[in-house]
Amino acid sequence: MHKKNTLAFTIPALSLSLALLSSCSRTPTTSAPLPVETGVSQNLAEHRRDILRNISYDMQLHLPASKTEAIPASETITFDLRDNSQALQIDFKEKRENIQLVKVNGKEIPVVLEKEHILIPSQHLKKGKNQVQIDFTAGNLSLNRNADFLYTLLVPDRARTVFPCFDQPDLKASFKLALTLPQSWKALANAPLQDSVVTGTTKTYRYQASDTIPTYLFSFVAGDFRKVSQMEGGRAMHFYHRETDSSKLLLSMGPIFSIHRDALTFMEAYTRIPYPFQKFDFVAIPDFQYGGMEHVGAIDYKASTLFLDEGATKDQLVARSNLIAHETAHMWFGDLVTMRWFNDVWMKEVFANFMADKISKVTMADSNYDLKFLIDHFPAAYGVDRTAGANPIRQKLNNLQDAGSLYGNIIYHKAPIVMRQLERLMGEEEFKEGLRLYLKKYANGNAAWPELIEILDARTPVDLKAWNQVWVNESGRPQIDYDMQTSNQKITSFTISQKGEDGSERLWPQLFEVALVYQDRIEELTVNMDKGVVQLQEAVGKAAPSFVLFNSSGQGYGLFPVDSGNLAAIGKLQSPVMRASAYINLYENMLSGRGIAPDRMAGFALQEAERETEELNLKILTGYLTETFWRYNTQETRNRMASAVEKKLWDVMQLQNTANTRKLVFKAYQNIALSQEAQDRLHSIWKDQKAPAGVTLTEDDYTSLALSLAVRDYAGSEGILAQQLTRIQNPDRQKRLQFLMPALSGDVQVRDAFFASLKQRSNRDKEAWIATALGYLHHPLRAETSRKYLRESLELVEEIQLTGDIFFPTNWLQSTFSSYQSAEAAAVIRQFLAEHPDYNPKLKGKILQAADGVFRAEKLVE
Repeated sequence: MHKKNTLAFTIPALSLSLALLSSCSRTPTTSAPLPVETGVSQNLAEHRRDILRNISYDMQLHLPASKTEAIPASETITFDLRDNSQALQIDFKEKRENIQLVKVNGKEIPVVLEKEHILIPSQHLKKGKNQVQIDFTAGNLSLNRNADFLYTLLVPDRARTVFPCFDQPDLKASFKLALTLPQSWKALANAPLQDSVVTGTTKTYRYQASDTIPTYLFSFVAGDFRKVSQMEGGRAMHFYHRETDSSKLLLSMGPIFSIHRDALTFMEAYTRIPYPFQKFDFVAIPDFQYGGMEHVGAIDYKASTLFLDEGATKDQLVARSNLIAHETAHMWFGDLVTMRWFNDVWMKEVFANFMADKISKVTMADSNYDLKFLIDHFPAAYGVDRTAGANPIRQKLNNLQDAGSLYGNIIYHKAPIVMRQLERLMGEEEFKEGLRLYLKKYANGNAAWPELIEILDARTPVDLKAWNQVWVNESGRPQIDYDMQTSNQKITSFTISQKGEDGSERLWPQLFEVALVYQDRIEELTVNMDKGVVQLQEAVGKAAPSFVLFNSSGQGYGLFPVDSGNLAAIGKLQSPVMRASAYINLYENMLSGRGIAPDRMAGFALQEAERETEELNLKILTGYLTETFWRYNTQETRNRMASAVEKKLWDVMQLQNTANTRKLVFKAYQNIALSQEAQDRLHSIWKDQKAPAGVTLTEDDYTSLALSLAVRDYAGSEGILAQQLTRIQNPDRQKRLQFLMPALSGDVQVRDAFFASLKQRSNRDKEAWIATALGYLHHPLRAETSRKYLRESLELVEEIQLTGDIFFPTNWLQSTFSSYQSAEAAAVIRQFLAEHPDYNPKLKGKILQAADGVFRAEKLVE
């Protein structure tokens, strides 16, 4: 065991002059009238933060049974005004005819709607308490209306698409809500139910005043749901769902409640703050756009992530645990303390993920924390940070209408890696105490990243200013290289250097490990990478190793070198973390054209899959195998190697010792299945519903098989899909397959019509379905007939960003470009960007992120 060093950075006490952003001490000043602009500009937000206090909403909505009927609504907004020298802007992104009445302090005034804002002239306002009453028709854009249920999803700036409000995160408010709805429906909102009244065929739920929350956390769900209630840890929890599969219900209900309980217990102990809100309920929504959404008192989840059956893999179980822990952690990070402006949205996400990883140590008894952290975060972060469209963790934001483009794998995956590095630099206890102070100081309020850095900076000698600049404010990753000199089988020098992968001479201060691998032992040394070039003095004098593994602990971040001369040594490593780190290093170097070609990578992954005993590692290996097979080999090479790869995978599957690992290998076999023999085997399994020995397949798996056969134009594909539709019992899953079927059609004209239908906003409501459909539409086997969609797909991105939810632009682009490898596809992207030199830079970044694989395939595929 070797002692892990701490970085020896020191910093003058005044090097971080971080101005507090607290609005409480600011005095409003009369200035020139604010311009009226679409969205919510930062200038408007700062002005309203200065002049508004004590905001509350009292709202009534009448929800009809039919999703095509309008939703009449009314609200009263109460607030204290500190400056009435100019018109007040209330956000409402709807048509003028959706507003029937505006009263200010009891007096009706003319309705003026300009550039998504209701304007209240200054003469109708007064200093002190004001009330604005508005009768309106609720906007549908973010109500997610289905045949027999609906739900709000208002992050980041979508509250204003449903009701008039001050839609910015630092104007927290209390909400009183009344919902009139069909008598057979159930409903869930942020606050506890106060009472209910039945009138004819409808009923009205009136809710108590909510906790003080930002508008993006306001939520309600209503419709045909089943309700399950349990007491966990002395707290009542109510769970709403639409699942009908008895097996999934039996196997999932207990863990769903217990993971929530354990996550709450952990967070209360870690933060030393009791759960800070009135109630803790949650709902499972079919094909929810995200994994989950942290609405206070009413968390939303994607149903398919919560409800698992006997065929669930370890990866799925871990994902469920992580998701629940993530949303629970948000109750403190994001809900109790909220970012001031959405440029710091990453703060709530990084700590939710960071805490979720810690919580999973408790909720997953057999979890390997270091392995899970490595596999969960590093490949996803690298997938963006290696691209020409990489973005920093903290980004600039001038208007909330662009806030959705800030989301992505950098804030969800690179940021937790960076926080873990910071925790390691500071020490776990100092870091924890800093977070506790931050939560206590800003509870029920708002804070910005500089305010947290100020708290942490006081608790460490580390130069957080330099650390923050490269890790948080800049994009990209370091490229690490080394030179090891030996003499007489002894190491005489070991030099490690770093530079930006983009060639820049930047410095990423971090700690990571290097393992010297010998036939009979492994010696792991800690590298303090605090300079551009460092000498690993601890290695000098040691025996020359047979293999060198960089980032052996899985905590360093960057493009690490690989010792490609002895890849056989990787499979002999006893530590699953070391093996996983080696797999990731190899794949990243393959993509960068450093030392390992795609065919060698595919062969290595196939060989190691036979020996790998850790399920999470097997998943990453089979993923690398299938990605390399389809993306980084020519069609001729794929056809030539398919039968051998399929046979090897089938043999590897039969050698696995657990049902889960067998299933992982079977899924890889299904993904590759290119030969007629393999496709016939898949069809036989699907037709007879008889899984391979030792593999558990469920209804969802057989649906996946049917889709795989269809995209391969297997004989009778349309009949296969039609028959699978009759096998599905759950109506929500039936509708999903019905939606997907045209995208799988063997008729090009049907597929053309399906893609054309997506140009209409009304046909893009089910974003999760669309992402899946696009993946099949652009499958490598369909690339020749689908390439014509690429240009039109790019032309739709700006509209999708404005009308879709936050992850939809990324999902749209990734699903569109994830399989292409041709120069023609790359040319479409380059030409589009060349013709739009003033394109939205954040959306341009998303395009370049999605196109990275296309550009790399150009160079790697021979």
